[in-house]
Amino acid sequence: MKYYNKFNKKITVLVYCIGAFVYGVYGIVVCPFIESIDKLTTASQVFICFSLMLCARLLLTVRLINHQKWSMLKADIIIFTLFGTALAMMMHQIYGFPLESNLKVIFGMSVIGIFSGMLLQQLQLIEEHDFLIQSKQFVNTLKGKRQSITTDLVVLISLLVVTLTAVLSMIALKDLYWLEAHKNSYLNGEGYVSIIKEFLFVGLTMLTYTLMIIRLASKAIKQVLEHNEVTLSSVASGDLNCRLTLLRHDELGVLSHLTNEMLDSLKNSFKEIQYTRDTAILGLSALAESRDNETGAHILRTQEYVKALAMDLSQSEKYQSLLTPQYIELLYKSAPLHDVGKVGIPDNILLKPGKLTEEEFEIMKQHAQIGANALSSAESHLGENSFLRLAKEIALTHHEKWNGSGYPAQLKGENIPLSGRLMALADVYDALICKRVYKPAFSHEKAKQIILEGKGSHFDPHVVDAFLSVEQEFKKIAEYYRDKEVKEL
Repeated sequence: MKYYNKFNKKITVLVYCIGAFVYGVYGIVVCPFIESIDKLTTASQVFICFSLMLCARLLLTVRLINHQKWSMLKADIIIFTLFGTALAMMMHQIYGFPLESNLKVIFGMSVIGIFSGMLLQQLQLIEEHDFLIQSKQFVNTLKGKRQSITTDLVVLISLLVVTLTAVLSMIALKDLYWLEAHKNSYLNGEGYVSIIKEFLFVGLTMLTYTLMIIRLASKAIKQVLEHNEVTLSSVASGDLNCRLTLLRHDELGVLSHLTNEMLDSLKNSFKEIQYTRDTAILGLSALAESRDNETGAHILRTQEYVKALAMDLSQSEKYQSLLTPQYIELLYKSAPLHDVGKVGIPDNILLKPGKLTEEEFEIMKQHAQIGANALSSAESHLGENSFLRLAKEIALTHHEKWNGSGYPAQLKGENIPLSGRLMALADVYDALICKRVYKPAFSHEKAKQIILEGKGSHFDPHVVDAFLSVEQEFKKIAEYYRDKEVKEL
C-alpha cells in the first residue's frame, strides 16, 4: 500500500515568496516610519530571512512528511514565529527598535505564517485526494482525531476577525506613539495618509489570504463531492467494486466511510444473491435435463456459444449499446433455462426414441410457452428482475425464425429479441453436431453449411456473420464440453 508522501516544492516556494513580498512591501512602502533603515537594506533583510525560512521549511517537510502527529500548518506557524522573533531581536540590537515595534514584527510574521500554512494545507489536501483517486487506493479506515468542516470554517472566520482586530489595534497603538513623537507629520497630514494606507494594506492583505484559503477549501470539498457523485453513479450502474475516498476524519470522511461499509455489505449480499440465483439455475436446468434425452453438456455448450456470439456482435456499432458486459453476463447466466419448459411435456413425447408425429410435435412446441409462463410467474412474485426477464425472453423466442415461420408466435426479423436470435443459432448448431436417437452427429463443416443455408430465413444474418467470425471458438467449445458419445469434430 502506497501513501501520499510528497509535497509540491514549487507551490511551497511560491507561497513563501508571496509572504516575503507582502512583508517586504509593508516594510519598504506601506510603513514609512522605519526611518533608520534604507529600503535596500530592508529588502535584503527580508530576502535573507525568508530564504532561511524556506530552507527550514523544506528540510522540516522531508523529515516530518510521514509523521502523523505533526501537520505542516504547525511547522509554518513555528517557523514564521521563530524567525520573526529572531528578526525582531536583530532589529532591536542593531537599530534600537522599541518593544512595540518588535511585537509588531513578531505578530506580523506569525499571522503570515498562519495564512501561508493554511494555504499549503489546503493545497496538500487537494493533491492528496488526486493521488488517492489516481492510485485507486480507498482504504476504509479513518485516521486521526475527528475534525469538523463547520468548526474549521468558524475557526477561519474567527481567526480573521481576531487577527485583523489585533493587528489593526497594534498598528493604531504604534502609529499613535509615532505621531506623538513626530508632530510635524501630524500637522501636515502625512501621518494620517500613512496610517490609512497601512490600515488598508493590512486589511486587504488579510482579506485576500482568507479568500484564497476559502476558495481552496471549497475546491477541496467540491473535489470530494464530485468524485463521490461519479463513484455512486458507477455503483448505481452496477459496479459494486467502486469505493469513496477517505481523506480527512470529518463529516465527509465519516459519510464516505459509512457509504463504503454499506457498499461492502451490498457487495456481499449481491454475491450471495448471485450464488443463490446460479444454484437455482443449475437446479432448474438439471430438472429439465433429467426428463430429456439431451445431456448436461448441451446446456454448457449452448451457454458458451451464446456468449461467444454476443461478444463478437458487441464490437459492432449496431449492438454495442445493448451488448454491454453486464448484459452479456446475464445472457450467459440465463441461457441454461432455454428449455426449462420441457418439464411440462409428457414423457411419451419428450422421450420418444423416434421422429415425432405432427400432433406430437405441436405438443412439443408448447415447451417454449410453458417455460416462459413458469419464469413469468416467478417474476410476478419477485418483482421486475432483469435476469428472469431475459431468461423468459430466451425460453419463449429461441425457436422463432427470421422469416416468421418459427414458433410459438411466428415473430419475424428484428421483432424477435436478440437473445432469442442468438440462442436459436447456438441451439441448432449443438443439435446438429451431437448424436441423437433419430440422427447421427454431423461434422462442424456440415453444421456450418446448414446454418449458412438458413441465413436470412431461419437465422438473423448478423448472427450468422458473428458465427463465421467465431467458428473456431465454437469448435473449441464443442471439443471441451464434448459428450462421451460424440466423436471428434
